[in-house]
Amino acid sequence: MLDRKLLRNNFEQVAEKLSHRGVDRQLLERYLDLDQQRRDLIVKVEEAKKTRNQVTGEIAQLKRQQADASDKIEEMKAIGVNIKDMDQELETLVQKIEAIEFRLPNLPHEDVPIGEDEDDNVEIRRWGDLPEFDFQPLNHWDIAENLGILDFDRGAKVAGARFVYYRGLGARLERAVYNFMLDTHTQKNGYREMIPPYMVNQTAMFGTGQFPKFKEDVFELKDDRGLVLIPTAEVPLTNYYAQEILDLEQLPVKMTAMSPSFRSEAGSAGRDTRGLIRMHQFHKVELVKLAHPDHSYEELEEMTQAAEGILQALEIPYRTIVLCTGDMGFSAAKTYDIEAWIPGQDTYREISSCSNCEDFQARRAMIRYRNTDGKAEYLHTLNGSGLAVGRTVVAILENYQQADGSVKIPPVLVPYMSGVTEIRPDNALA
Repeated sequence: MLDRKLLRNNFEQVAEKLSHRGVDRQLLERYLDLDQQRRDLIVKVEEAKKTRNQVTGEIAQLKRQQADASDKIEEMKAIGVNIKDMDQELETLVQKIEAIEFRLPNLPHEDVPIGEDEDDNVEIRRWGDLPEFDFQPLNHWDIAENLGILDFDRGAKVAGARFVYYRGLGARLERAVYNFMLDTHTQKNGYREMIPPYMVNQTAMFGTGQFPKFKEDVFELKDDRGLVLIPTAEVPLTNYYAQEILDLEQLPVKMTAMSPSFRSEAGSAGRDTRGLIRMHQFHKVELVKLAHPDHSYEELEEMTQAAEGILQALEIPYRTIVLCTGDMGFSAAKTYDIEAWIPGQDTYREISSCSNCEDFQARRAMIRYRNTDGKAEYLHTLNGSGLAVGRTVVAILENYQQADGSVKIPPVLVPYMSGVTEIRPDNALA
């Protein structure tokens, strides 16, 4: 959530930045007008309450003097009705303001490239040599179905489209991948492992920016508790310190968790209908940081390097891009996307997004720290995938495939696979 004072006092600057994120200037002007009405009305309400207090005192004095106070009593009743009407009007104004305010995206950082969509993103580096095959490389779903380690048909039978069963060494590979990621982030990169709730309330969803704008993207439980299946562990991890004030010495807080993620994939009809790229349920290892505002962009670089380090250890080629203003997520001020090479599609595909949200989420979730002067201030929140597990399995299957249909196991994962060095038809379901 943006700072109201910033919107009010730096309107032109804010309007210019938000225009690059698709926000119409007229909407901001409407917001400014409503905010001014709210502030003017608050003054009137306070004046009316002051007058009511004065009249109440006059009534008390008249009664002590045993004088007629009927006129003052009628005046007080009229003032009370007026205050009630103004309070209702004020509530209506607040609702109108919040309907705009809660849906305004974060301001882009000054070095984020201006653009409309993914075509305007800027590549900043590549790592690794692309694999060369002396055969036509297959898509991961053909590799996996030939080996019998993924079953999309039975997943659809039991749960519907975009669900899957992992089987045998396919399930072992998935588990090996996320255990390797968690061990790396906790033992090498300094993150604390968490197991968060997989359901959260709507306040938590508001805190990280999913609600109210993106309610159609999640699965909500149909009961009176208002719980939601998490779309990412970012939500429960970031909200761990919601409504709290941290000590300066606690920063930066670094948390990681492997969790299922649940996405409705609203609006994705016809996109990635086969395979593991776009599922309703998938595993992801999430990285979350709570950082001092002066150091949050250093922390973003470190987080991105930690995510890239997983791909380097797996020896999977990738590229890193910085997203333009039109392609960034709602809460982000700056985002790096890491895209792994997928031979079957002859392209790079996103496997991680690492974002600095600055104080945008912290304002919504009321997460603060106490500075050296003892004053509570909003900290900066960061989040990133370290990595999306299913997409990492995709990258392994496709980059490590062999002509006979088998798949080599990246050396770093062999200990996590109990010594298995490749998945073959004769051992896939062992």
